[in-house]
Amino acid sequence: MAVELLLLLLLCGSTISEMQPIHKSPPGTLDFGFVPVKTYDTHAYYEPGPIGILFSIVHSFLYVVQPNSFPQEVIRKLAQQKFGNIQNDYQKPENVVLTLQLFLSELQAIYYEIGFIICAALGLLFVLLLPLVGLCFCMCRCCDNCGGEMHQRQKKNADCRRGCFATFLFVTSLIISIGVLCAYAANQHLTDQVRGAKHLMYSNFKDLRIFLNDTPGQIDYLVSQYNTTKEKVLSDLNNVGPLLGFRVQEQLGKEVRPALDAALAMAGAIRETKEALENVSVSVEVLQEGTERLHANLTDVKAHLSNTLNDSACSAPQVASTCNMIRNSLHQLNINANYSGLPSVNLQLAKVNDVLKIDLSSLVQKGYTAFNDTPDLVMNQTRNILSDIQNVLESVGSNITSFTKSLPVEKIIADFTMYLSQSEAYVQDYFPVVEQYDFYRWLVCLILCCMVILILVFYYLGLLCGTCGYDRHASPTTRGCVSNTGGNFLMAGVGFSFIFSWVLMIVVVVTFVTGGNVEKLVCEPFEDKTLFKVFDTPYLLNQHWKNYLSGILLKNPDINLTFEKVYSDCKENKGIYTSLHLESLFNINEFLNISMYTEEVSLKIEHININLSGIILLDAPGRQNLLNFSSSGVDGINFAAYLTEINKSITKVDLLSFANDLEARADQLPRGALENALKGHANSIRTIHDQQVIPLEQAMKYVKARSTLNRSIRLLQKTSSELMEKVKNVINAVNAAQLLINNNASLVIVQETKKYMDMIIGYFEQYVNWVKESVTMDVAACKPIANVIDTAVDIFLCSYVTDSVNTFWFGLGGCSIFLIPAIIFAVKLSKYYRRMDTEDVYDDVETIPMKNMENGNNGYHKEHLYGIHNPVMTSSVEQW
Repeated sequence: MAVELLLLLLLCGSTISEMQPIHKSPPGTLDFGFVPVKTYDTHAYYEPGPIGILFSIVHSFLYVVQPNSFPQEVIRKLAQQKFGNIQNDYQKPENVVLTLQLFLSELQAIYYEIGFIICAALGLLFVLLLPLVGLCFCMCRCCDNCGGEMHQRQKKNADCRRGCFATFLFVTSLIISIGVLCAYAANQHLTDQVRGAKHLMYSNFKDLRIFLNDTPGQIDYLVSQYNTTKEKVLSDLNNVGPLLGFRVQEQLGKEVRPALDAALAMAGAIRETKEALENVSVSVEVLQEGTERLHANLTDVKAHLSNTLNDSACSAPQVASTCNMIRNSLHQLNINANYSGLPSVNLQLAKVNDVLKIDLSSLVQKGYTAFNDTPDLVMNQTRNILSDIQNVLESVGSNITSFTKSLPVEKIIADFTMYLSQSEAYVQDYFPVVEQYDFYRWLVCLILCCMVILILVFYYLGLLCGTCGYDRHASPTTRGCVSNTGGNFLMAGVGFSFIFSWVLMIVVVVTFVTGGNVEKLVCEPFEDKTLFKVFDTPYLLNQHWKNYLSGILLKNPDINLTFEKVYSDCKENKGIYTSLHLESLFNINEFLNISMYTEEVSLKIEHININLSGIILLDAPGRQNLLNFSSSGVDGINFAAYLTEINKSITKVDLLSFANDLEARADQLPRGALENALKGHANSIRTIHDQQVIPLEQAMKYVKARSTLNRSIRLLQKTSSELMEKVKNVINAVNAAQLLINNNASLVIVQETKKYMDMIIGYFEQYVNWVKESVTMDVAACKPIANVIDTAVDIFLCSYVTDSVNTFWFGLGGCSIFLIPAIIFAVKLSKYYRRMDTEDVYDDVETIPMKNMENGNNGYHKEHLYGIHNPVMTSSVEQW
């Protein structure tokens, strides 16, 4: 029943988690949240506190007694002989080898237990001999031997001997006191832990209830998160235009956009060409106007100056050379930059204006618009598959929901909850009985401790009375009542030691053998998981089953399910689906074949047919417009002539320098009309320089005209460079892009559709991987099962019971062993405290022992001969 519950609780998660992914993981990440997991209350960890020091000492002692490692092979062989049918084979006379192997295993077991056997044998020897020795000791004392004679011989070291015996007895009593305190502490600790185990037990029951009650909700959460996947898929399908369309557009745009950009750039170049041609025409007109006026003025000045030089005054010998020099320099009075001779660009401007009658930019923008409408085009052409895929998704969700509802999860949980309630009620009913029996155990152990305490009381009282009442000046026969009482207490302690010690040792031997073996054979191998390896031995507990646990739980012993693996997984709080290998019980495709649905979704997406042939990047008029621009004659302009004129100065000579030089030459002439005339011409030249040359060089109108002309000519020169080749390249790029859209777009669409399909299917993969991880780690996390095992074995059996029992026999055994030297020291010491009937008498002068004639037979001093009243002797005489 338990196994069926665990299997069915995880069936839904397992069916989904086992679907093998077909496609790559999607770039988008879905957020499924966290599986609702409650925190378990039980902490299967025990800290013993200060008494843990005693536990460690006992563990060390047990290691000394039994240092051998856990005998896995021996236990396996013995278990196989015990649980398997091969035990009948040992009885067959022909199977000598099997019999010999069994004998060797038993010898190995004995060798492993040799430490316990020796200690137990010594304990039994103690049990047998100590009562016998006590009986012999009593009989011997009754015969006035073994210290029974009430006579003490005087010795010189009597005080030293008495002090040593008292010290040894006191130390021995302290050791026994420590032992009995350890035993009492262990006894009380066990009782306290048994009482506190009730809370731990209820905590485990609570965790098991959480385990049962939360698992269906976790499964429902896993199933409900399918809606997250479905909504994301539907969202992407509704946005197939932006998603798939943008993907297609992005791939095609690698060739389409550069072609359209080049065409648009060419349209801009046409406009710039027109503007440059217009600027050239206007600038040339402005500059021609200025230079023509300057040329006219310079011509007039040069004519007047030539007339002056042709005057008869210049024929005089002293001025002829000067006039000739001036006459030879007249050719310099002329303009240098002649803009009137530049070729006109009106023809090219007219052709460009004809080209601009067709708005090429508008045509290119239409191509952009058509290409940018690709997502809408994809959206319109894929509407027919959206409803089909949505139906598939709804079918998957309904199948998951119907399948989960068909599972009898609630019934099984109800049955297990009832079973758990019955178990809890059973524990509640019988736990008081356990507490009652533990009280009896506590009482018995307390009585055992009280036995030792009674002996210690007699020893301590004997030491106290004997030490306090001892008078070193009193003779043995005249010792005080307190001292005599101390000696009697010591002998009483000796008597009770003989009476109780063998009983204590019996308890010690029984608890030592039991608790020690439980610690070495159960607790230690459980801690290092060696015990699980023994249980996991193939064909050990059942000769027909390779794996016992899987045979019991899963009804299939061939499944590799081990105690160690299940315990370790549950200890790590993994899901029970992983811990129990439940995937081996179910064929996922029989319950929910999600891969079939994903394949159907893939097929429908693959059948997407998108036609982009309606996209026209640049129509025929646009292409012809580009060709017309290439034949506009812009490339035939004489750019060198323009640049040459632009770089020339305004005049051939600096008019101001020429005027100054002319005036200087006039100063060389004799004063008269000729001098004045030349100086007048010099002033005229200066006037022309100031009024016309300087404005042409510095006035904004002319500076701007020259700058615009220079810039425009250079722009036209750059634009016209290989203009025909550039236009052909643009047209070829547009044609290639159009050909890609018309003929090869299908290949791009197929590739991008595959990527889009991978993204859609990837959402299912994310859901499947998340379910698989959740089922593995979160759903039905079996930490409570490991906690139950730890609570039962590690905490209750080992930490509570075994450690306490071992500490109890360790303390009580130490008490029992140290009772032997305590008996010896007490018997020896009591002779110095008790009042004697007779004593040795020494002469005050001589060192020889006795005077028999004065002292009676054997040299013993008789107190009544010297008038000393002895009540003991008096009563004896009266009786006789």
